[in-house]
Amino acid sequence: MVYPIVAYGSPVLKRVAEDVEVPSEETKQFIEDLFETMYASKGVGLAAPQVGVSSRVFVVDGSPFADDAADPEEAEVLKTFKRAFINPIILEESGEAWGFEEGCLSIPDIHETVQRKPTIVVESQTLTGEFLEETFTGLPARIIQHEYDHIEGVLFLDRLSPLKRRMLKGRLTDIAGGKVSASYRMVFNVK
Repeated sequence: MVYPIVAYGSPVLKRVAEDVEVPSEETKQFIEDLFETMYASKGVGLAAPQVGVSSRVFVVDGSPFADDAADPEEAEVLKTFKRAFINPIILEESGEAWGFEEGCLSIPDIHETVQRKPTIVVESQTLTGEFLEETFTGLPARIIQHEYDHIEGVLFLDRLSPLKRRMLKGRLTDIAGGKVSASYRMVFNVK
C-alpha cells in the first residue's frame, strides 16, 4: 500500500513517536508499506511520522547514492544498504561534523546543507524482537540520522541557522498550505 506523504506543517511531524510491538504481523506489513511508499516517492528513507503514523519505525535504501560516493568502499556499502529500523535509539555520535545537502519528502523542493557527525552507534530491534547494536559511518550514518530525527519530532530545517529558517519561511508557509507540486501524493495538516 502506498501512503500519501504528510507535508510540513502537520503536527505529527513534530511529535516524538511511540515504540512499536515486535514481533507483530502489523509492524511487518507496515514496514513493507513504508518501503513501497518510499520507492513510489523516490526517497532514500522514510519514517512512520511522514505517513501520519507516530511510531518509531523507519526504512532506508542508500543505493541511489552509491554512484555518487567518493569512497569505493562506501559505494559498495550503499549498494546493499536497505533495511528497516524498529524502535531505534542512537547511542553515540562521534567525529567531526560535516555538511551535506539534505532534502525531505515532507518538504519538497527545499534542499539545504546540514551538519552531522560521521559515525553513529544505533540500537534497534529486528522483526523478531531481537536487539541489535550497530555502527554506521558516512552517508549510511547520515541517512539514519535524518530519519531518526523524524521519529524524535525533528526536521532537517531545525538543524539550520535561525537566519536560514527565516529566509525559507515563505516557501515553508506555501508547503504547509498545500501550495506545492510534488511527483507523489501528499496530505496536509495531519494531526
